[in-house]
Amino acid sequence: MSSRAGQKRAAKVVRQQMARERRRQRTLWTSVVAVAALVIAGMIGWGVFASQRADEYHAPTGATADGSGIAVGTGPVTVDVYEDFLCPACRQFETQVGPVLDQLVADGRIRVVHHPVAYLDRASTTGYSSRASAAAGCAADGGRYGEYSSALFERQPAEGGAGLSTDELIRIGGGVGLDEDTFGTCIRDGRFRSWTEHVTDLASERGIRGTPTVFVDGQPVQNSVDAIRAAIDATGR
Repeated sequence: MSSRAGQKRAAKVVRQQMARERRRQRTLWTSVVAVAALVIAGMIGWGVFASQRADEYHAPTGATADGSGIAVGTGPVTVDVYEDFLCPACRQFETQVGPVLDQLVADGRIRVVHHPVAYLDRASTTGYSSRASAAAGCAADGGRYGEYSSALFERQPAEGGAGLSTDELIRIGGGVGLDEDTFGTCIRDGRFRSWTEHVTDLASERGIRGTPTVFVDGQPVQNSVDAIRAAIDATGR
């Protein structure tokens, strides 16, 4: 009897241990599944958030369908111009090539898409490239992008400083025919700062590393009148 009782007790202990092990395994797998579910949910949530964040911008009047720039003209050949309002080479480009592009737009030969990127924020103490680009968006909303961008390049500040003040940016707008109250409110409210970030992000994704950068119908070309004219003529349109 004593031996059988001992065997029963031993068997009971084994059964209890096995039951505890099964409960432990169930708890472990339940935890793993729960953690995995949380990770997946987090990834989905972040993906939705990132997608929404990428789409959270307000584009000005005249912007392209993807919001990457301001389109001027309706010609059959598209010329993309990536510029930074603090870039000295861009100022030179606008002086030498800008009038030629304007004439080709007027002749109905090309459509120019201006991409005002903010690569040189680090070269000013106030994020001037972003401020100027956003101000240009306000000018586009008022139908004066070309005039305003030309005025910004004419008044281009030196790198390393504060750049033009908000009041100066507003006065320049008034000088090209924009209503200073409406234009000023747009700038002070930062209405197109998110758009500037969007334009800059898309330029980076396209592989733009410096300014000015020019494409003719999607193909990169040198930043000269002759090269751009030759590329336009080569399209046969």
